[in-house]
Amino acid sequence: MKTIYIVLTAMMLFTSCDNDLEQTPALDLESSNLEVYGPVLNAAYYYHTGVAMSQIVLGDFRADNMLMLEDPFTSLDTYDPDLSGGDMTEAFFNPIYTNLYKSILSANNVIENSSESTEVAEAKFLRGLSYFKLVTIFGDVAVNLSATPSTSDLSILERQPAEDIYNNVIIPDFQAAIAGLDNSGLEEGRATQIAARAFLGKVYMHRGNFPSAVTELASVVNGAAAAGVSLEANFEDVVTDLSSERLFATQLSTSVSNAEGSSISSTFVGWFEGADTKSLTPLDPRLTAAFDASTDTAANTDLRKALTVDAVNGVGVKYTGGLEQDFIEMRLSDVILMYAEALNETSSPASTVLPMLDDIRSRAGLNSLTGTISSQADVREAIAKERRLELALEGHRWFDLVRTGTVDAEMGLSVNPNYYVFPIPTSEITATNGVITQNAGY
Repeated sequence: MKTIYIVLTAMMLFTSCDNDLEQTPALDLESSNLEVYGPVLNAAYYYHTGVAMSQIVLGDFRADNMLMLEDPFTSLDTYDPDLSGGDMTEAFFNPIYTNLYKSILSANNVIENSSESTEVAEAKFLRGLSYFKLVTIFGDVAVNLSATPSTSDLSILERQPAEDIYNNVIIPDFQAAIAGLDNSGLEEGRATQIAARAFLGKVYMHRGNFPSAVTELASVVNGAAAAGVSLEANFEDVVTDLSSERLFATQLSTSVSNAEGSSISSTFVGWFEGADTKSLTPLDPRLTAAFDASTDTAANTDLRKALTVDAVNGVGVKYTGGLEQDFIEMRLSDVILMYAEALNETSSPASTVLPMLDDIRSRAGLNSLTGTISSQADVREAIAKERRLELALEGHRWFDLVRTGTVDAEMGLSVNPNYYVFPIPTSEITATNGVITQNAGY
């Protein structure tokens, strides 16, 4: 059951200003007048509903899993300045940017003022997650760690290096969440210790800090059963709202409009099903070919193909929950595959790494890879292929290519690194008189 629903008063917590970093609480909701911060924390969760559609579409449509077919949205499939056009900015980048800063501001309010340690730890988790999304999508961004940022000192809007944000905000926030949370909120869809460890492990993967990634991801894999998390027996159940392997999800519902300010019907589900006119047959043939190539014997076809894509009609079929489908941001298969990758990158032998893929491959109707390959390079390639097919249409592909440095090799062309990240919304640049600057190349 979905539990993080926000009443209208909580949805209206913050007044609208020229720039999202400059939003301040309305007069009657100033921190000094608030005694209960649960609704403010719920708002920090809620704003991620305005990010889900854009985030997951960027992850697959920017890469070689899905295609845009209508101008100007076809610029998502090219790597040039056209991506910063007005329609694209409003449809994809503005919702991500603005809602994440709203979530951060809500989280800051809880962190500064709540006397409930669990609320503060959840807020740290959400702030870390928000900044992680911002830096992976936009690169360098402005940092605000205050519930009441100055509205006169525009220097706080200057973009900070992503590396500093990782070291000074994202990693410490997830570490604080790990220290302050248990796993009691898993069933209710709230932040938990195991989810914070999973995201911290993912952060270390993005930073290329594989030894630290091994530590965190091993803790998740080894502690999953005790937390009530396990691999689904059937692949068709991996992204359902009741999936046993979900670690964290942004909850969506037809009963509550998302934070984009539009009907929940505009969430990611329709994009993959070809329900949006911008891409009626969005399936990229290269994803179909990748599934076909994963067949390891004449009798063993990859069962994930038919449960992920419909090659005849050119659409994705992974999501069966209709408009009620939550956006699963982290699940156990993702963690297992990252853990295997981190072990391989720290020179663990293939005989140790490859058996970790067995349960995932067996569920897909495929044989074990143990004993078939041995070199670090071959194991790396095998894990990358497994991630693509296991997590297809879940918003991971593009960000995996960027973090592993395989954009050119996998996309089959030379992509300027400027376009590994996405353009800052033009409205944010204009509102700050250029204090917030655009990414190079756009």
